[in-house]
Parts: sequence; structure tokens; C-alpha cells
Amino acid sequence: MSLEPDPSITKKRTLRTAVAGVSGYAGAELARILLTHPRLITTPPLFLGRMGEDTGAVALTSLLPQLSSLPNADNLSVAPFDWAQLQREGIELLFTVTPHEQAREWAPIALQHGIKVVDLSAAWRLQHALNRAVYKLTDADPTLAHSLQTEAVYGSPELHGPQIKSARLVANPGCYATSIILALAPLLRANLVDLSCGIVADAKSGVSGAGKAPTANTHFMNAADNLSAYAVFGHRHTGELLEQLHLEPSQLQFTPYLLPIPRGILSTIYVRLNSVGSIKQIQDTYDAFYIDAPMVRVRRSPLLPQIQHVVRTNFCDIGFQLSPDGHRLVVISCLDNLLKGASSQAVENMNLMAGWDQTEGLI
Repeated sequence: MSLEPDPSITKKRTLRTAVAGVSGYAGAELARILLTHPRLITTPPLFLGRMGEDTGAVALTSLLPQLSSLPNADNLSVAPFDWAQLQREGIELLFTVTPHEQAREWAPIALQHGIKVVDLSAAWRLQHALNRAVYKLTDADPTLAHSLQTEAVYGSPELHGPQIKSARLVANPGCYATSIILALAPLLRANLVDLSCGIVADAKSGVSGAGKAPTANTHFMNAADNLSAYAVFGHRHTGELLEQLHLEPSQLQFTPYLLPIPRGILSTIYVRLNSVGSIKQIQDTYDAFYIDAPMVRVRRSPLLPQIQHVVRTNFCDIGFQLSPDGHRLVVISCLDNLLKGASSQAVENMNLMAGWDQTEGLI
């Protein structure tokens, strides 16, 4: 497979895009970024609701008042989803910010219409059926779905940038997964970790990570002034961690927590090194791995990232501290779960697929 961007898109100064599902938190952030993206000012995205929502067109800024006065926003509507309209508008790339089942159904149809897809759900992230089973997905055409699943590229620009450039179907990573994978990948690829001791990843997320639909656990009365662990041994992002980091289940313990803040993730990862390490060795490993990764900021040890350093930015910040004996390493990774953990990472993927600079519209 060629690693060069699709020439039919690369030659374009702009791109016809559509967003299915803008009413949620990540969808709203995606709309904001796309409306101000310098390549899309003259061709703003087509905003669509979810299939079966026959409420008619709604003014974008009545649904998302925070977008008012952004370029084109006050003149745009959110229309009912319609494949024919996507064809009429000449849409080239579709962002699906929908439930997993809907994205699983729509991606094959979009590709058949010649429309590339960046999916922000978990519908296409997992290559192994056992890991995918947690989402209880079904396929009308299992053979076609299997073929597309094999073709789907996991949308981490830092890990799979060349493959994303030539992809038709990009599966945007999960927010927890992004924070932990970016923290661990340099160490594992350099074979610095003693996997026999296991890896512990504690990750704490703001309430928006649970989505917009209210639940008892995310209700203000439960979440405020509280810190709670959940989905121990069973969080849905675990499969992404195992697949992308090439780990066995016994080698990683991932525990997520709900923080009483609106947004942001702080992941603390504990590892034991294969041999005595030095601060310079670890720093050099991270610096070399992310030398061409503009959306990852590696801090100088002993400086550690904080959520307030990354919230409402498109960066993932990584820092570490090494124990005096040189064996135990603690890595801290922070990002905004709605941005680098979702929508801005999706825009990075669009930029790569279009042959543009990865940071366009983000820095």
C-alpha cells in the first residue's frame, strides 16, 4: 500500500467535509475547530444529525450557542442525515461522532459512496474480535465488515502517521487510550520495561469523558466533591491499550477514575525498568520518539504535567520521574479528553489524509 496521500485530495486547497453528530461534547468541539480551520473557511462543513432524527433542519448556533460569530456558524444548520445530500454536496470526508453501532453501519456505506471516514466512536478501533466484543457490535455483511476492519487504521498520528495519510477509514483513538499509549509507547519500543513486573496505569478523567447522556454516576450529587474508580478489570479502552502496545492482559492493569471536573485526563503509569536507567536515558528516549510529533510536549524531568496545563489545548503533555535506584519509573500523561482525546486528534487525522500539515487549524 502506498504511504503517499491520496493525490485527488492532496491537490486541493480545501476539502468538502461533513460531521454526523454535533450535539455531544466532542461533536461540538469538532465543529468549533473545523469552523476556524484555515483550509475550510470558504467551504464550511456540512453538519448532520443522526439517522432517524427527523426534526428538520435546526440552526447550528441555536443548538450550540457557543459557536456564534465563528466563521459561517450563524448561517449554518444541522440537517437530518441523508446520504443523497452528502452526494449532492460532494462530500469527500465524513466525521462520525455517533454511537458505535451507527458508525459500524455507516462506514461501509460512506466508503461505497467514495467518502472517506474518520470515526470518533469505537466501532473500528479494535482488530481482535475478543476485544471488540465489549461493544456488542453486529454487521449486516460480516465479510465486508471484516475486510474493512482489516483496512481501518488506528488514528494515532504519533504511531501510525504514514498509514493515516493513505487511509480511507481512520478509527480515532479513545481518550484514556491516547493518554496511556503516548506515555508508554516510547519505553516499550525501546525495550526498557520489565514486563514480568507488570505495568500499572491509573487514569483520572473529567465528567465529560462519560458523554452527554446523564447517569446516576455522573449526576452532580454523585460526582461533585468525590473521586471514584470504575470498570476495574473491564474498561472498554483496555483492548486498545493491549493491541497498540502489543501487551498481554496479564502485563497491564488499567484502572480509570472519575474526577469532579468538567474535562481533562491525568494518567499515572508505573513501570519497572529492565536495568538501571538514568534520567538522561529516559529523557532522550522520549525526545527521540516524539521529535516529529508537534502535538506531544515532553517535559524536562522532574517537571510533571498537570491538567490545567492542557485543558482546552490540543496537546498531550508527558513527564516522568525516576526513582533513586534507577529501576522504578513514574510517567505522567495529561490531555484534554475532548480535544487531543477526541476532536482535535480527529482533525490531525483529517490533515494527514488531506496531505496538509498535521497542525493546521490546531496551533
